[in-house]
Amino acid sequence: MTAPLRIEREGGLAILTFDFPPLNFWGDEMWVALPAAMSELAAAPPRALLIRAEGRVVSAGVNVGHFQRLDEHAALTVWREQLVMLETLEALPCPTIFAAHALTLTAAFEVALGCDVILSARSAKFGLVERRVGLTPANGGVQRLAALAGVNRARDLVFSGELFDAETMHSWGVVTRVFDDEGFNDAALAYARDLASGPTLGYGAVKELIRQFNRGGVPAADAIMPELAAGLFSTADLQAALAGFIEHGPHHETPFEGR
Repeated sequence: MTAPLRIEREGGLAILTFDFPPLNFWGDEMWVALPAAMSELAAAPPRALLIRAEGRVVSAGVNVGHFQRLDEHAALTVWREQLVMLETLEALPCPTIFAAHALTLTAAFEVALGCDVILSARSAKFGLVERRVGLTPANGGVQRLAALAGVNRARDLVFSGELFDAETMHSWGVVTRVFDDEGFNDAALAYARDLASGPTLGYGAVKELIRQFNRGGVPAADAIMPELAAGLFSTADLQAALAGFIEHGPHHETPFEGR
């Protein structure tokens, strides 16, 4: 079986690349490889994760032929495993960035919705087009899209099966930043490197606050905030940055080490 993805490490940055030409179709190979990759990353978390793709599309969707081999029991197993994969991605204690350089459909879009940040090239398009085969998006995309864009927009995108451009997704609060097509890969890599060199434990605290907010609103986040913030005062990064700020001002260049 050809591996449909690879993980490379560049210092504190992990780069997960979909590379299953010609169209990075999802199917048996990805259903096996992606959970394994997330388990590997969870066992040795990076300081930031960039998910990207090779080729002229991020993914043209699911290999429909693989669906024909699924019955109800097999499909239940697949979707449960994929949901665990997505939850593992969301639980990583570091910033996760998805770089969409082109067409991003179905399962790949759902993986993007599990990331902290979605970067998009201006010409990229996004869609959950499962209506074409009579299926609902089953990798967690519906509910995550609703959380970001609202239930009306989530229904419209999924019910219509249409493709939506980067600027629309940005206006809906789904895409974080839109970059020009030319130089997009370099811009996404620079963004990810910047986060990988930042205060990793501080970022982890932000992720936990947002996680609690999503579960229980402001009261749930408030309940854990004092302890989270206070705990950062024992980190080497905060202590070094405070010293750098006092000595050199707000533009100090004290490096963060992720501890």
